Amino acid sequence: MTKILRIDTSIKGPYSVSKKLAEKITAKIGGDVTVRDATALPVIDGAWIAAAYTPAADRTPEQKAALALSDELIAELKAADVVVLGSGVYNFGVTGPLKTWIDQICRVGETFKYGENGPVGLVGNKRVIVAYASGGVPVGSAYDLATPYIRQVLGFVGITDITVVAAQGVNVDEAAALANADAQIAALAA
Repeated sequence: MTKILRIDTSIKGPYSVSKKLAEKITAKIGGDVTVRDATALPVIDGAWIAAAYTPAADRTPEQKAALALSDELIAELKAADVVVLGSGVYNFGVTGPLKTWIDQICRVGETFKYGENGPVGLVGNKRVIVAYASGGVPVGSAYDLATPYIRQVLGFVGITDITVVAAQGVNVDEAAALANADAQIAALAA
């Protein structure tokens, strides 16, 4: 059975278009689903960084506790076959909760390492479907800072199979934006 990790990152709760798209995408693919609400994740801090850069064998109990959630998030990511990533666009970029999830899962020695020729992703290539929702920022436009960032950071950890399902222009014509996204979802391979 396909293992799906769905990450919800919108602060709009039940009114979130990206969350609704992510739910539809998850239903289309089908499988064993783990849902992670990134709005509940804590931001990393100095203690987290110190713990992350301390060799595992040398970590104090406090450092291990500081990384426990990160370890859990990384395990979820590595266990998934497919990641459905809800991504609203706030001020041209990703949401704060999405950035927080990214900060929690990007760890040297766990999801990437540095080799002779630069960074090497350790997650393994997974299928990622981004549920992109914007009020008026088209995917790939000069104003879209979200999707290039998502592609960059996922590539950094080794994930390059990325599809974007977009409901763009929700504030211009919501019905048309949602119909277009629904057509993209219908065309996805399960």
